Amino acid sequence: MSGRSPQTFEFPAWPQFDETERTGLQRALEQGQWWRIGGSEVDTFEREFAEYHGAPYALAVTNGTHALELALQVLGVGPGTEVIVPAFTFISSSQAAQRLGAVAVPVDVDLDTYCLDPVAVEAALTPRTRAIMPVHMAGHFADMDALQKLSADSGVPLVQDAAHAHGAQWRGQKVGELGSIAAFSFQNGKLMTAGEGGAVLFPDAEQYEAAFLRHSCGRPRTDRKYFHGTSGSNFRLNEFSASVLRAQLGRLASQIDTREQRWPLLESLLAEVPGVVPQSRDERNDRNPHYMAMFRVPELGEERRNALVDALIERGLPAFVGFRAVYRSDGFWETCAPDLSVDELARRCPNSEALTRDSIWLHHRILLGTEQQMHDIASVIAETVATA
Repeated sequence: MSGRSPQTFEFPAWPQFDETERTGLQRALEQGQWWRIGGSEVDTFEREFAEYHGAPYALAVTNGTHALELALQVLGVGPGTEVIVPAFTFISSSQAAQRLGAVAVPVDVDLDTYCLDPVAVEAALTPRTRAIMPVHMAGHFADMDALQKLSADSGVPLVQDAAHAHGAQWRGQKVGELGSIAAFSFQNGKLMTAGEGGAVLFPDAEQYEAAFLRHSCGRPRTDRKYFHGTSGSNFRLNEFSASVLRAQLGRLASQIDTREQRWPLLESLLAEVPGVVPQSRDERNDRNPHYMAMFRVPELGEERRNALVDALIERGLPAFVGFRAVYRSDGFWETCAPDLSVDELARRCPNSEALTRDSIWLHHRILLGTEQQMHDIASVIAETVATA
């Protein structure tokens, strides 16, 4: 797969910024208070982010992993409890539970959408299950109809890992309108970013207030005598990051509009390439922000898939191998892993095993490119796959 000249692709840069971010940073600087307790940028961003996603409350935090930890802690996740997570996801989904002393229980995903399989979730429920964590993979919602019913029937709450799903909609409902806690990431590659950062949406005031206390070392807003009401940590977002995120939020909708126009074209072109299977879309997911352009090459196997990604990078595409099933990383087994072997988990998660071997993703900035570039991308993938 070598010997070809690199393709010249001039995709839009990421992150994107303009005078709006510069103005925000200057505004945060000149207010003279650079942390959230004395400033106004974080408070304002939280209101704007909550409103955009249809949630009553939002709490900005230091990063997306902390957002998940805090969400789980508010629900009582800790030692002696279990959290069901997708086997195919970035490992923060499982580590957030494990850091709290809970056992992370990986279950399989749907092979078409790459999202949590409700049937597998139901089979994994035990009296110790404290939370179910659907991950909206690449911006595509998990089957929230089935998962909400399962949650209602079992009494086990959902925590949406929405790190990929800024601005997504399920049957016309935004992430914050679905009645469950949702956690977001603003890491450098995400759909809106301040380099790092995160946020948690809450459906009610009690959960929000509990989270606020714990994200600020257990200290009430008005405390002046160091009466810390709970245990906690410092997950507070700073004013500079919030000012950047306000600017990023302002252009999110138009970026999603563009990606929603480009992906159907690229998907149709990829579907015509022998050996390539694009991530499919449930029609109930009526707005997908497309954090990643994902597809599979099922016949290659992991080693040849890896070589294919290297070749795509050589041809000028921002390509990456898909996530590894969480139980196939040493970090998963360091603490609070289930009492099952890797082989046992692999037998329970055949779809996650397949995606570990054969999935590829392209950075979402390609979907901000032109229609012609979608044709060029598909041509490069077709040529490269043909010789893989």
